[in-house]
Amino acid sequence: MKTHEILQLSSMPLASPSYPRGPYRFIDREYLIIAYASDPQAIREALPEPLEPDGSNTVLFEFIRMPDSAGFGCYTESGLVIPALYRGEKLNFTAQMYLDDEPPIAGGREIWGFPKKHGQPKLGVMHDTLTGTLDYAGVRVAVGTMGYKHQHLLYDMTGQRQCSPASIVEKMCKTQVNLKLIPDVAGEPAIAQLVAYNLVDITVKGAWSGPARLHLVSHVNAPVADLPVLKALGGLHFIADLTLPYGRVLHDYLAEQPASIQGNPS
Repeated sequence: MKTHEILQLSSMPLASPSYPRGPYRFIDREYLIIAYASDPQAIREALPEPLEPDGSNTVLFEFIRMPDSAGFGCYTESGLVIPALYRGEKLNFTAQMYLDDEPPIAGGREIWGFPKKHGQPKLGVMHDTLTGTLDYAGVRVAVGTMGYKHQHLLYDMTGQRQCSPASIVEKMCKTQVNLKLIPDVAGEPAIAQLVAYNLVDITVKGAWSGPARLHLVSHVNAPVADLPVLKALGGLHFIADLTLPYGRVLHDYLAEQPASIQGNPS
């Protein structure tokens, strides 16, 4: 294969790239987000500097079912998101992610620095309950439950609009940040960045709130319980179409370091 052909590839491996070029469109993406109060010190330890806690002591546990994802297929993911501040700007930091599909694991880590690991999350309706579960290495480490469609956020029982889809879109457009760490061939840091991105082209198809509960189990390789649940604050369930674009570098750790730390001194 010629050099120009190599440089046109979207990803590794050569014989069959793991994912195509973006941006990436998601149809009927379904969310269960449970907000809960957690330990302030645990939140501080989970946020890489220069990010700061936003003072709410709140963590979001997400279960997301993606039945139609361009380039990535059909999969489900789950993880922890921490509301935070960067130079006074409100944003969300993705602390942990677990999913069941190789292309978005590879693409997510390589492009945006999503902290994706292979797990077995599920999201579905069991009788009157919207239920999310996460299994890792044969152990159930998270169970989230929410009353199914207790309160429609867009319309009330008479069909009158309660809140506009734009308000849900505004929440989804909030800047999201990941810590991207990629070593070079000697095992030293090649990339050490905070990467930011914003979802675009969002269409909300339905949104509901309701009572929710979350149970987390301690696990060495899926440490979701390191951000303990002190009190469940409520659940949000919504379905949307959206596009995940490429990101941007918010903070470059290597650029802060002396030259001798970035490579072998001459």
